[in-house]
Amino acid sequence: MLGWVEGPIAEYGDLRGVENTMMDLIDKPEMFVEAGEVIIQNEIAFAVAQIEAGADMIGVGDAAASLVTPNMYAELVMPLEKKLIDAIHEAGAAAKLHICGNISSIIEFMPKSGADIIDVDWMVSLARARELVGPEVTLCGNFNPAGALLEGSPEDVAKEAGECLKTAGDRFILMPGCEVPPATPEANIRAFCPCNGCLIPEELKL
Repeated sequence: MLGWVEGPIAEYGDLRGVENTMMDLIDKPEMFVEAGEVIIQNEIAFAVAQIEAGADMIGVGDAAASLVTPNMYAELVMPLEKKLIDAIHEAGAAAKLHICGNISSIIEFMPKSGADIIDVDWMVSLARARELVGPEVTLCGNFNPAGALLEGSPEDVAKEAGECLKTAGDRFILMPGCEVPPATPEANIRAFCPCNGCLIPEELKL
């Protein structure tokens, strides 16, 4: 069972607004860190409650992190994510880190958060992501939910799914890069499932 909490910069952005958040990181980084410490204590409490209710894994969604510089992420945001993820582990659950958007500039720092799984959104090169994080990190993604999954045929979906599997190699979970639109055809969702491997072309099967 998967639970979910907001990450430190995502929640800070909810409270301050995204534009103010970006300015605070430049002008008032100490305020961001101080507020972030309070934020993650609340997120830890929420995560622990979900774990006690039966969650085996907690997803940490920190979307606004894709908007910051690599240095800002490594020095200000990731350490707060790590404290949150460490607490999730201490409570007995695994953790996955999901940052929406193009995370190409920060993905090499994301494994330092301690997350068991790193989500990769669809606009990130899966080959580049694997190159940056190495073979030991479990990646999850990065099928475009608004591309073939929404608008293509089941055969299109199966072909692209197979290409993702081949590109990412081992320690990879095939998933949409982000949320699946409600209008997605059921046949395409079924074709996407790796268990339904009969639709994946032979040359793309693992």
